[in-house]
Amino acid sequence: MQPDLELVHIRKGESFAAWMHGYPFRTVRWHYHPEYEIHLVVATSGKFYIGDFVGDFGPGQLIMTGPNLPQNWISDLAPGEAVPLRSLVIQFPEGFIEDACETMPEMAAIRPLLDRSRRGLLFDEATSHRVRPLVERLIETQGMMRLALFWEILGHLAEGQHEVLASLSFELDLTRINDSGINRAIAHLKDHLTEQVEESELAQMVGQSQSAFSRAFKRHTGTTLVRYRNQLRIDLACQMLLTDPDTRVAEICFEVGFSNLSNFNRHFLNLKGMSPSQFRATFAANRDLVMAE
Repeated sequence: MQPDLELVHIRKGESFAAWMHGYPFRTVRWHYHPEYEIHLVVATSGKFYIGDFVGDFGPGQLIMTGPNLPQNWISDLAPGEAVPLRSLVIQFPEGFIEDACETMPEMAAIRPLLDRSRRGLLFDEATSHRVRPLVERLIETQGMMRLALFWEILGHLAEGQHEVLASLSFELDLTRINDSGINRAIAHLKDHLTEQVEESELAQMVGQSQSAFSRAFKRHTGTTLVRYRNQLRIDLACQMLLTDPDTRVAEICFEVGFSNLSNFNRHFLNLKGMSPSQFRATFAANRDLVMAE
């Protein structure tokens, strides 16, 4: 089964994404993305898949993956059961880290870490304990302190004990995947998420009629283009609500691409079952409870 392309949104004015999510969540599927990822599980247990590696995970598992390495974590929960916070995630582009390595000689120390992460790295419990509070602070921090925490986290990972996961022979056939019309359309949608991209434009881009593209898109994503885009925008809004506690809801509404507040509130309520302000307050309480354990 070919993995799906995950859209990683890095906000304007920031070098990387740092966020958290519960379970179930839209990224919980067999997927890949061009960004490096640091993934820390804080709740639930289950099976995880990295390239051609399969294993069991539990709270405290810390993994780093390199660009375009397929991955998935499936929690063992009863049907209909959900948890508000399962994973803490940092995602950063290859270009960002490569530029840093070229301009700062001290970055040579993390080059082996970056190279080995292309097969996936599972870190020991001691490294996970050291890194977790830093990731929690990073998710809630803005400005220069984000960079300081980011480099500190990478420093701990570079020094930590780890196991390489995927086999040497594993390699994702990106040529065939990237040639998929739907994945190219999704990538274009990601790059223009806050703009009004029409279905006819995407269909023309991948060389399909609009009706054929519409059917293919729904088979691939399980929903229509409009609903998929709204879901992405609401997901981005959720990240902002959690990481920018002082930003007004109205500002978030326009930043993620909605044209008016009432439409934003309506879609948010339909998808999340509560208002944006309720989501912020409820998730903050749940997060504090989990992090206090």
